Amino acid sequence: MTKTLKTFRRLGLTALAAALLAGVTAPVASAGQDRPELRQAAQEFVDAGFAGMQLRVRDERGEWTGSVGVRELGGTAKPPTNGHFRLGSTTKNFTATLLLQLVAEGRIGLDTPVAKFLPELGLDSRITVRMLLQHTSGLFNHTGEYNPDGTVTPGIPWTGKEWVDKRFHTYQPEELVRLAVSKPAVFEPGARWSYSNTNSVVARLLVEKLTGRPFADELDQRILRPLKLRDTLSPGSWAGMPKPYAHAYYRYEDAGQWKTIDVTHQNPTWISSAGDMISTTKDLQTYFSALQSGKLLPAWLLAEMRVTHPGSESLYGFYGLGQFSQDLGPGCVGVVLNHNGGLNGYGSLMYSTPDGSKTLTASITAGDDANAAKAFPAALNKLVRTVFCGK
Repeated sequence: MTKTLKTFRRLGLTALAAALLAGVTAPVASAGQDRPELRQAAQEFVDAGFAGMQLRVRDERGEWTGSVGVRELGGTAKPPTNGHFRLGSTTKNFTATLLLQLVAEGRIGLDTPVAKFLPELGLDSRITVRMLLQHTSGLFNHTGEYNPDGTVTPGIPWTGKEWVDKRFHTYQPEELVRLAVSKPAVFEPGARWSYSNTNSVVARLLVEKLTGRPFADELDQRILRPLKLRDTLSPGSWAGMPKPYAHAYYRYEDAGQWKTIDVTHQNPTWISSAGDMISTTKDLQTYFSALQSGKLLPAWLLAEMRVTHPGSESLYGFYGLGQFSQDLGPGCVGVVLNHNGGLNGYGSLMYSTPDGSKTLTASITAGDDANAAKAFPAALNKLVRTVFCGK
Protein backbone atom coordinates (compact mmCIF):
# COMPACT_ATOMS: atom_id res chain seq x y z
CA MET A 1 0.00 0.00 0.00
CA THR A 2 1.38 3.44 -0.93
CA LYS A 3 2.11 6.12 1.65
CA THR A 4 -0.81 8.19 0.32
CA LEU A 5 -3.29 5.32 0.61
CA LYS A 6 -1.99 4.52 4.10
CA THR A 7 -2.69 8.14 5.01
CA PHE A 8 -6.23 7.79 3.69
CA ARG A 9 -6.70 4.67 5.79
CA ARG A 10 -5.38 6.45 8.87
CA LEU A 11 -7.86 9.25 8.29
CA GLY A 12 -10.64 6.68 8.19
CA LEU A 13 -11.79 7.24 4.61
CA THR A 14 -13.27 4.86 2.02
CA ALA A 15 -12.73 4.71 -1.74
CA LEU A 16 -14.13 8.11 -2.76
CA ALA A 17 -14.02 9.36 0.82
CA ALA A 18 -10.42 8.20 0.90
CA ALA A 19 -9.73 9.93 -2.32
CA LEU A 20 -11.01 13.18 -0.91
CA LEU A 21 -10.78 13.64 2.51
CA ALA A 22 -15.00 25.68 1.42
CA GLY A 23 -17.59 37.15 0.90
CA VAL A 24 -15.16 38.97 -0.65
CA THR A 25 -16.57 40.74 -3.69
CA ALA A 26 -15.02 39.61 -6.95
CA PRO A 27 -15.77 40.65 -10.52
CA VAL A 28 -18.41 38.57 -12.24
CA ALA A 29 -17.16 36.53 -15.16
CA SER A 30 -18.76 37.26 -18.46
CA ALA A 31 -21.27 34.70 -19.67
CA GLY A 32 -19.10 33.75 -22.60
CA GLN A 33 -15.83 33.46 -20.70
CA ASP A 34 -14.18 30.08 -21.00
CA ARG A 35 -11.36 28.70 -18.88
CA PRO A 36 -10.04 25.71 -20.85
CA GLU A 37 -7.29 25.09 -18.31
CA LEU A 38 -9.89 24.66 -15.55
CA ARG A 39 -12.10 22.46 -17.68
CA GLN A 40 -9.14 20.25 -18.57
CA ALA A 41 -8.08 19.94 -14.93
CA ALA A 42 -11.62 18.87 -14.02
CA GLN A 43 -11.75 16.41 -16.92
CA GLU A 44 -8.79 14.54 -15.46
CA PHE A 45 -10.97 13.36 -12.56
CA VAL A 46 -13.48 11.89 -15.00
CA ASP A 47 -10.71 10.37 -17.09
CA ALA A 48 -9.46 8.73 -13.88
CA GLY A 49 -12.80 6.98 -13.39
CA PHE A 50 -15.04 9.33 -11.40
CA ALA A 51 -18.58 9.74 -12.73
CA GLY A 52 -18.70 13.52 -12.73
CA MET A 53 -17.45 16.80 -11.30
CA GLN A 54 -18.78 20.30 -10.86
CA LEU A 55 -16.23 23.05 -10.27
CA ARG A 56 -16.42 26.70 -9.22
CA VAL A 57 -13.42 29.06 -9.15
CA ARG A 58 -13.37 32.71 -8.11
CA ASP A 59 -10.23 34.74 -8.74
CA GLU A 60 -9.01 38.01 -10.25
CA ARG A 61 -10.61 37.02 -13.59
CA GLY A 62 -14.06 36.63 -12.03
CA GLU A 63 -16.14 33.60 -11.20
CA TRP A 64 -16.16 30.52 -13.42
CA THR A 65 -18.32 27.41 -13.13
CA GLY A 66 -18.31 24.24 -15.16
CA SER A 67 -19.03 20.54 -15.01
CA VAL A 68 -17.71 17.41 -16.67
CA GLY A 69 -18.73 13.77 -16.79
CA VAL A 70 -22.31 12.59 -16.31
CA ARG A 71 -25.11 13.36 -13.90
CA GLU A 72 -26.14 9.70 -13.79
CA LEU A 73 -24.49 6.49 -14.94
CA GLY A 74 -25.89 5.44 -18.28
CA GLY A 75 -26.93 9.00 -19.14
CA THR A 76 -25.34 11.80 -21.14
CA ALA A 77 -26.39 14.92 -19.21
CA LYS A 78 -23.58 16.67 -17.33
CA PRO A 79 -23.76 17.27 -13.57
CA PRO A 80 -25.61 20.52 -12.75
CA THR A 81 -23.25 23.36 -11.82
CA ASN A 82 -25.70 24.35 -9.06
CA GLY A 83 -26.14 20.78 -7.84
CA HIS A 84 -26.41 19.71 -4.21
CA PHE A 85 -23.98 17.17 -2.79
CA ARG A 86 -22.88 15.62 0.49
CA LEU A 87 -19.89 17.35 2.06
CA GLY A 88 -18.33 14.57 4.09
CA SER A 89 -15.53 15.92 6.28
CA THR A 90 -15.83 19.44 4.89
CA THR A 91 -18.61 19.58 7.50
CA LYS A 92 -15.91 19.62 10.19
CA ASN A 93 -14.97 23.17 9.21
CA PHE A 94 -18.54 24.38 9.79
CA THR A 95 -18.66 22.55 13.13
CA ALA A 96 -15.36 24.10 14.22
CA THR A 97 -16.45 27.60 13.19
CA LEU A 98 -19.70 27.27 15.10
CA LEU A 99 -17.94 26.19 18.30
CA LEU A 100 -15.29 28.90 17.89
CA GLN A 101 -18.05 31.51 17.70
CA LEU A 102 -19.04 30.42 21.21
CA VAL A 103 -15.40 30.76 22.26
CA ALA A 104 -15.42 34.29 20.82
CA GLU A 105 -18.48 35.08 22.93
CA GLY A 106 -16.77 33.85 26.10
CA ARG A 107 -19.14 30.90 26.56
CA ILE A 108 -16.11 28.58 26.84
CA GLY A 109 -12.35 28.85 26.40
CA LEU A 110 -10.12 27.15 23.85
CA ASP A 111 -8.23 25.41 26.63
CA THR A 112 -11.22 24.69 28.84
CA PRO A 113 -11.83 20.99 29.62
CA VAL A 114 -15.12 19.87 28.06
CA ALA A 115 -15.97 16.97 30.41
CA LYS A 116 -17.58 19.25 32.99
CA PHE A 117 -20.09 20.42 30.39
CA LEU A 118 -20.83 16.86 29.22
CA PRO A 119 -20.36 14.74 32.37
CA GLU A 120 -22.75 12.05 31.14
CA LEU A 121 -20.35 10.98 28.36
CA GLY A 122 -17.42 9.86 30.53
CA LEU A 123 -14.82 11.91 28.66
CA ASP A 124 -11.25 12.23 29.87
CA SER A 125 -11.18 15.36 32.06
CA ARG A 126 -8.04 16.62 30.28
CA ILE A 127 -9.64 16.96 26.83
CA THR A 128 -10.10 20.61 25.85
CA VAL A 129 -11.92 22.46 23.07
CA ARG A 130 -8.60 22.98 21.28
CA MET A 131 -7.88 19.25 21.37
CA LEU A 132 -11.26 18.43 19.84
CA LEU A 133 -10.82 20.83 16.94
CA GLN A 134 -7.14 19.98 16.42
CA HIS A 135 -7.60 16.17 16.64
CA THR A 136 -5.23 15.84 19.59
CA SER A 137 -7.80 14.53 22.08
CA GLY A 138 -6.79 10.88 21.75
CA LEU A 139 -10.44 9.84 21.41
CA PHE A 140 -11.01 6.57 19.55
CA ASN A 141 -12.48 7.18 16.09
CA HIS A 142 -16.02 5.79 16.25
CA THR A 143 -15.78 4.83 12.57
CA GLY A 144 -12.78 2.62 13.37
CA GLU A 145 -9.07 3.00 14.03
CA TYR A 146 -6.39 1.99 11.56
CA ASN A 147 -3.48 0.92 13.73
CA PRO A 148 0.24 1.43 12.92
CA ASP A 149 0.72 -2.33 12.51
CA GLY A 150 -1.92 -2.44 9.76
CA THR A 151 -4.68 -3.95 11.87
CA VAL A 152 -8.07 -2.31 12.27
CA THR A 153 -10.07 -1.82 15.45
CA PRO A 154 -13.64 -1.66 14.10
CA GLY A 155 -16.24 0.93 15.02
CA ILE A 156 -19.71 1.35 13.56
CA PRO A 157 -20.26 -0.15 10.09
CA TRP A 158 -19.61 2.37 7.34
CA THR A 159 -18.13 0.29 4.52
CA GLY A 160 -19.03 -2.76 2.47
CA LYS A 161 -22.25 -4.74 2.51
CA GLU A 162 -22.69 -4.12 6.23
CA TRP A 163 -23.01 -0.39 5.60
CA VAL A 164 -25.16 -0.91 2.49
CA ASP A 165 -27.62 -2.94 4.56
CA LYS A 166 -27.71 -0.27 7.31
CA ARG A 167 -27.44 2.87 5.19
CA PHE A 168 -30.84 4.14 6.35
CA HIS A 169 -30.24 3.39 10.03
CA THR A 170 -30.37 6.31 12.48
CA TYR A 171 -27.64 6.77 15.09
CA GLN A 172 -27.77 9.28 17.93
CA PRO A 173 -24.69 11.50 18.48
CA GLU A 174 -24.43 10.37 22.10
CA GLU A 175 -24.40 6.76 20.90
CA LEU A 176 -21.37 7.44 18.68
CA VAL A 177 -19.44 9.14 21.47
CA ARG A 178 -20.23 6.44 24.01
CA LEU A 179 -18.94 3.83 21.57
CA ALA A 180 -15.69 5.78 21.23
CA VAL A 181 -15.29 6.28 24.96
CA SER A 182 -15.86 2.55 25.56
CA LYS A 183 -12.64 1.88 23.60
CA PRO A 184 -9.12 2.57 24.93
CA ALA A 185 -7.83 6.03 24.11
CA VAL A 186 -5.43 6.16 21.15
CA PHE A 187 -3.04 8.27 23.26
CA GLU A 188 -3.02 10.62 26.24
CA PRO A 189 -4.88 13.89 25.54
CA GLY A 190 -2.55 16.34 23.82
CA ALA A 191 0.26 13.83 23.32
CA ARG A 192 0.05 13.69 19.52
CA TRP A 193 -2.26 14.02 16.51
CA SER A 194 -4.76 11.52 15.08
CA TYR A 195 -7.78 12.32 12.92
CA SER A 196 -10.94 11.19 14.71
CA ASN A 197 -14.51 11.81 13.58
CA THR A 198 -15.59 11.54 17.21
CA ASN A 199 -14.01 14.91 18.00
CA SER A 200 -16.55 16.73 15.82
CA VAL A 201 -19.46 14.80 17.32
CA VAL A 202 -18.38 15.87 20.82
CA ALA A 203 -18.09 19.43 19.47
CA ARG A 204 -21.70 19.18 18.27
CA LEU A 205 -22.92 18.05 21.69
CA LEU A 206 -20.91 20.84 23.31
CA VAL A 207 -22.56 23.45 21.08
CA GLU A 208 -25.97 22.10 22.07
CA LYS A 209 -25.11 22.11 25.79
CA LEU A 210 -23.71 25.65 25.73
CA THR A 211 -26.62 27.12 23.77
CA GLY A 212 -29.53 24.92 24.85
CA ARG A 213 -30.57 24.58 21.22
CA PRO A 214 -30.23 21.87 18.53
CA PHE A 215 -27.01 22.00 16.54
CA ALA A 216 -28.84 22.49 13.22
CA ASP A 217 -30.73 25.49 14.64
CA GLU A 218 -27.53 27.14 15.84
CA LEU A 219 -25.86 26.48 12.49
CA ASP A 220 -28.81 28.05 10.70
CA GLN A 221 -28.99 31.10 12.96
CA ARG A 222 -25.27 31.84 13.20
CA ILE A 223 -23.91 30.92 9.75
CA LEU A 224 -26.44 29.84 7.13
CA ARG A 225 -28.98 32.66 7.41
CA PRO A 226 -26.50 35.53 7.88
CA LEU A 227 -24.59 34.41 4.76
CA LYS A 228 -27.81 33.51 2.87
CA LEU A 229 -26.66 29.93 2.32
CA ARG A 230 -30.09 28.75 1.23
CA ASP A 231 -28.81 25.52 -0.31
CA THR A 232 -26.87 24.30 2.72
CA LEU A 233 -28.27 22.15 5.52
CA SER A 234 -27.47 19.77 8.33
CA PRO A 235 -29.94 17.00 7.42
CA GLY A 236 -30.09 14.98 10.62
CA SER A 237 -31.62 11.59 9.79
CA TRP A 238 -33.21 12.79 6.52
CA ALA A 239 -31.88 10.54 3.77
CA GLY A 240 -33.02 12.70 0.87
CA MET A 241 -31.19 15.12 -1.41
CA PRO A 242 -32.55 18.50 -2.57
CA LYS A 243 -32.85 18.94 -6.32
CA PRO A 244 -30.92 19.45 -8.51
CA TYR A 245 -28.16 16.91 -7.88
CA ALA A 246 -25.82 14.45 -9.54
CA HIS A 247 -26.20 10.82 -8.55
CA ALA A 248 -23.49 9.09 -6.53
CA TYR A 249 -22.57 5.41 -6.53
CA TYR A 250 -20.98 2.91 -4.18
CA ARG A 251 -19.10 -0.24 -5.16
CA TYR A 252 -18.98 -3.16 -2.72
CA GLU A 253 -18.48 -6.90 -2.57
CA ASP A 254 -21.37 -9.24 -1.82
CA ALA A 255 -20.90 -13.01 -1.74
CA GLY A 256 -17.83 -12.78 -3.93
CA GLN A 257 -19.50 -10.53 -6.50
CA TRP A 258 -18.83 -6.82 -6.96
CA LYS A 259 -21.92 -4.62 -7.12
CA THR A 260 -22.47 -0.91 -7.75
CA ILE A 261 -25.55 0.82 -6.33
CA ASP A 262 -26.93 4.36 -6.30
CA VAL A 263 -26.33 5.83 -2.82
CA THR A 264 -27.54 9.37 -3.49
CA HIS A 265 -30.08 8.77 -0.73
CA GLN A 266 -28.57 7.65 2.57
CA ASN A 267 -28.91 8.43 6.26
CA PRO A 268 -25.72 10.26 7.35
CA THR A 269 -26.23 10.05 11.14
CA TRP A 270 -23.36 7.53 11.37
CA ILE A 271 -20.96 10.42 10.72
CA SER A 272 -23.06 13.21 12.35
CA SER A 273 -21.41 16.65 12.51
CA ALA A 274 -18.13 15.17 11.33
CA GLY A 275 -19.50 14.82 7.80
CA ASP A 276 -23.28 14.95 7.36
CA MET A 277 -23.92 18.33 5.70
CA ILE A 278 -25.28 19.03 2.20
CA SER A 279 -24.37 22.13 0.16
CA THR A 280 -23.48 23.51 -3.28
CA THR A 281 -20.25 24.89 -4.73
CA LYS A 282 -21.74 28.40 -4.61
CA ASP A 283 -22.64 28.20 -0.94
CA LEU A 284 -19.25 26.70 -0.05
CA GLN A 285 -17.52 29.52 -1.92
CA THR A 286 -19.56 32.15 -0.06
CA TYR A 287 -19.00 30.48 3.31
CA PHE A 288 -15.26 29.80 3.10
CA SER A 289 -14.51 33.23 1.66
CA ALA A 290 -16.49 34.84 4.49
CA LEU A 291 -14.68 32.78 7.10
CA GLN A 292 -11.18 33.51 5.83
CA SER A 293 -11.86 37.21 5.30
CA GLY A 294 -12.92 37.66 8.94
CA LYS A 295 -16.70 37.85 8.65
CA LEU A 296 -17.46 34.94 10.99
CA LEU A 297 -14.68 35.00 13.61
CA PRO A 298 -12.45 37.65 15.19
CA ALA A 299 -8.87 37.92 13.95
CA TRP A 300 -7.34 36.25 17.00
CA LEU A 301 -9.44 33.11 16.52
CA LEU A 302 -8.71 33.01 12.78
CA ALA A 303 -5.04 33.07 13.75
CA GLU A 304 -5.63 30.16 16.15
CA MET A 305 -7.35 28.16 13.41
CA ARG A 306 -4.24 28.51 11.26
CA VAL A 307 -1.76 27.28 13.89
CA THR A 308 -1.03 23.76 12.71
CA HIS A 309 0.15 20.64 14.50
CA PRO A 310 3.57 19.39 13.29
CA GLY A 311 2.45 15.75 13.36
CA SER A 312 -0.59 16.27 11.13
CA GLU A 313 0.91 16.30 7.62
CA SER A 314 -1.25 14.83 4.87
CA LEU A 315 -2.11 15.31 1.21
CA TYR A 316 -3.89 18.53 2.21
CA GLY A 317 -1.12 20.11 4.29
CA PHE A 318 -1.00 20.43 8.08
CA TYR A 319 -4.05 20.56 10.36
CA GLY A 320 -5.00 23.51 12.55
CA LEU A 321 -8.38 23.98 14.23
CA GLY A 322 -10.92 22.52 11.83
CA GLN A 323 -8.94 23.15 8.65
CA PHE A 324 -5.72 22.37 6.80
CA SER A 325 -3.01 24.85 5.79
CA GLN A 326 -1.06 23.93 2.67
CA ASP A 327 2.01 25.80 1.43
CA LEU A 328 2.08 25.44 -2.35
CA GLY A 329 5.64 26.68 -2.62
CA PRO A 330 7.37 29.06 -5.06
CA GLY A 331 5.41 30.46 -7.98
CA CYS A 332 2.04 30.05 -6.26
CA VAL A 333 -0.09 32.20 -3.97
CA GLY A 334 1.68 30.82 -0.89
CA VAL A 335 -0.51 29.17 1.74
CA VAL A 336 -4.04 28.02 0.96
CA LEU A 337 -6.56 26.96 3.59
CA ASN A 338 -8.75 23.96 2.90
CA HIS A 339 -10.95 21.19 4.20
CA ASN A 340 -11.99 18.54 1.71
CA GLY A 341 -14.30 15.65 2.42
CA GLY A 342 -15.81 12.42 1.23
CA LEU A 343 -18.93 10.48 2.12
CA ASN A 344 -19.74 7.18 0.41
CA GLY A 345 -20.35 8.21 -3.20
CA TYR A 346 -19.69 11.94 -2.83
CA GLY A 347 -16.61 14.09 -2.44
CA SER A 348 -16.11 17.82 -1.87
CA LEU A 349 -13.24 20.28 -2.29
CA MET A 350 -13.06 23.64 -0.50
CA TYR A 351 -10.00 25.93 -0.82
CA SER A 352 -9.28 29.61 -0.21
CA THR A 353 -6.43 32.06 0.07
CA PRO A 354 -6.06 33.51 3.59
CA ASP A 355 -7.84 36.74 2.61
CA GLY A 356 -10.79 34.90 1.03
CA SER A 357 -10.28 36.52 -2.37
CA LYS A 358 -9.44 33.41 -4.40
CA THR A 359 -11.44 30.20 -3.92
CA LEU A 360 -11.92 26.75 -5.38
CA THR A 361 -14.98 24.65 -4.52
CA ALA A 362 -16.04 21.43 -6.18
CA SER A 363 -18.07 18.24 -5.94
CA ILE A 364 -16.95 14.86 -7.24
CA THR A 365 -19.29 11.90 -7.66
CA ALA A 366 -18.15 8.29 -7.70
CA GLY A 367 -19.06 5.88 -10.46
CA ASP A 368 -18.25 2.18 -10.79
CA ASP A 369 -14.49 2.36 -11.45
CA ALA A 370 -12.56 0.68 -8.64
CA ASN A 371 -9.28 2.38 -9.62
CA ALA A 372 -10.42 6.00 -9.54
CA ALA A 373 -9.12 6.69 -6.04
CA LYS A 374 -5.56 5.79 -7.03
CA ALA A 375 -5.43 8.65 -9.56
CA PHE A 376 -7.02 11.18 -7.21
CA PRO A 377 -3.88 12.68 -5.58
CA ALA A 378 -2.28 13.59 -8.93
CA ALA A 379 -5.53 15.00 -10.34
CA LEU A 380 -6.08 17.07 -7.20
CA ASN A 381 -2.54 18.41 -7.25
CA LYS A 382 -2.93 19.52 -10.87
CA LEU A 383 -6.29 21.21 -10.19
CA VAL A 384 -5.06 23.08 -7.11
CA ARG A 385 -1.94 24.28 -8.92
CA THR A 386 -3.94 25.28 -11.98
CA VAL A 387 -6.09 27.53 -9.79
CA PHE A 388 -3.56 28.86 -7.28
CA CYS A 389 -0.30 28.72 -9.24
CA GLY A 390 -1.49 29.57 -12.73
CA LYS A 391 -0.05 26.29 -14.01
